Formats: sequence, structure tokens, C-alpha cells
Amino acid sequence: MSPNQLDWIDSHCHIHDERIPDGPDGAVTAAAEMGVNTLVTVGCDRKTSLAAIDVASRHANVFATVGLHPHDAVNHVDTIVDLLDTPGIVAVGEAGLDYYYEHSERYVQRVAFAAQIQLAHEHKLPLVIHTREAWADTFEILDAEGVPEHTIFHCFTGGADEARQCLNRGAVLSFSGIVTFPSAADVQEAAQLCPLDSMLVETDSPYLAPVPQRGKKNRPAWVPHVGQFIADLRDVPVRSIATHTAANTRRVLPAIA
Repeated sequence: MSPNQLDWIDSHCHIHDERIPDGPDGAVTAAAEMGVNTLVTVGCDRKTSLAAIDVASRHANVFATVGLHPHDAVNHVDTIVDLLDTPGIVAVGEAGLDYYYEHSERYVQRVAFAAQIQLAHEHKLPLVIHTREAWADTFEILDAEGVPEHTIFHCFTGGADEARQCLNRGAVLSFSGIVTFPSAADVQEAAQLCPLDSMLVETDSPYLAPVPQRGKKNRPAWVPHVGQFIADLRDVPVRSIATHTAANTRRVLPAIA
């Protein structure tokens, strides 16, 4: 079955990024040709959130988030708060903790993450989480602030234990091209145990191109590669992955339904 016979959603990409192949408008067209009919483009600071809003304003099937990435936590959350009043915003984030790069100090990251959880509560919006090598603190802050009703762990990089902790908190897991990497046995185990009604797929483009496109600049058109890999891993029809992940994305991001 060719991918354009299926309905896919890229639940997390950055098509406003200047590095996106073919530019934002071209990326939307190329994605549609592969059956990727809905895209969520994600803000990481004020500039990129504004760029995401701009792209979404030009395409009925593109939706924007507003967030402050842990790398940019030093800029402080008050730089993005007003953007959450923009009509059509579908989520707060990506927000979270990144102890691998530590472009912002850990304390600053924790403060920004907690503040964005509260913004999700106040605005009744879903939360998109980025966490890398910071699971214990991520869960501690989430538990302290209260897990928003709809919470997405984007580009899931944990294993079975982390997956269960996310799922036990009512969150969903979004799998990127990383799941296709031969070295990603832990992520593959998580993708096998994750219930189909708690799974999303994404590209995180222009980053993390999936096998067989690894090493190239990623694009939303390649989200079917992620879905096909997970279908093969679980020994289920790829249509099942497309159908479930699209329905799940519309459920946890109600503004796109």
C-alpha cells in the first residue's frame, strides 16, 4: 500500500525553520503528497513561536504551538506569555528539561518548565514536553505542578521504564525517526509496549531523519517511514498505526480536530 493512501499527522515538526527542505510552503505540499495531511509546527522561543504562528496562518492544515525550549529557558517565560492568546494555538511547548546540552542552567530550565506547566493549566491547553537525560526531575516537576489533561512526551527517547512512568501519568508518547535507528533498542522496546491509543508519530524535522533517509535534513513527508517501522516492529498493518496515531493526535490536541 502506498503511503498516500493513508492519513498521517506529523504531531511535531519545525517547518518554520529556515533549514526545512523546500521551505515551509514546499514542505506542506510535499507532505500532502505522501498522505501527511496535518502538521503541528512547534515554537521554541518567541521568534520561532511567531514564525510557527505565521506559517499556520497561511495553511489550514498547519497548527502552531507556543513554547520556550529548555535550551532557551534563559530568555524567561514572560517573553512568550502574550503569544498564548493568539487564536488557534494548539499547545504550550515544547517545554521541559535538557541536561545533555545544558544551554541554560538546570535551575533556570526547571523554573521555565514549571511555569509552562502552569500556563498550560491556566490556558486549558495541552503540554508538549522535551526531556533529555532529565527524567527524574521531569517527573518530579510534573507531579508537583500537576500533569495537564493532555500531555505529550515528544521525540520519546526513554526505554520501557520511562514509558510506563509517562503512561501512568496519563501522557502519550510521540515517536520520531529515532525509533528507526539501529542503536535505539530502548526506544523500540517502548514503542512495542506503548498502547496504540497512547501513541503519536512525528518527524521533529528538520532534525532526526528516519532510516532510510538518515543523514539528510528531515521533512514532514517522511513521517510514514516512522509509522511503517513501528508497524513492522509490532507486526500490525501500517494502516492501524496511521489511523490510531492520527486519531490520538486529534484527541490530545483538540484544537486541530
